[in-house]
Amino acid sequence: MNIDLTELSQNQVYHTMTQTVVPRPIAWVLSEHENGKLNLAPFSYFNAVCSAPPVVMLSMGRKPDGSDKDTFRNIVERKKFVIHLAYPELAPQMTRSAKVLPEGESELELVEMDTVPFDGFDLPRLKDARIAFACELYKLDTIGDNDQNLVFGKLERIWLDDEVVTTDAKGRTKVMADRLDPLGRLGGNEYITSGNILDIPREL
Repeated sequence: MNIDLTELSQNQVYHTMTQTVVPRPIAWVLSEHENGKLNLAPFSYFNAVCSAPPVVMLSMGRKPDGSDKDTFRNIVERKKFVIHLAYPELAPQMTRSAKVLPEGESELELVEMDTVPFDGFDLPRLKDARIAFACELYKLDTIGDNDQNLVFGKLERIWLDDEVVTTDAKGRTKVMADRLDPLGRLGGNEYITSGNILDIPREL
């Protein structure tokens, strides 16, 4: 099969891309509304894009009515946000947090999840997450025919559950991927969890 994307509708292109660019990491983003309530939403157009400075990128579409998503507006207005990676046991809550709520309502209340202080950062983190990234807005951009919002966040801190961390032979911090067990996004309603981990040294 050789698919010519120029012959597809926008929805068909999205459907094809999300089934073929896989697996994608999922950023489960906590941000703060102006009313003080915490917003929580997942985004699978997400990845690390730079290490000096440490920067990640989120690509955010819009609400069905064409307005900016609450997460985007919160980040623009308050600059701080926290990204978590979910694992299989949190998949139901993560999926439910994608529901479009009236502005100012908290998904945390909807999914009944607790937060704890993120030491050294203004916002809290999810209590049950195994990894959390404290981010500050670094840069904004837009892309595409529909002005999709791009958010670049500079990492200030990374919190890791001690259960997923060890030390390698060189004395460096090593995250054990099998214990982190992050969800990856596939197409449709499908996700992937950690399977066999291949450790293949590169030739120098």
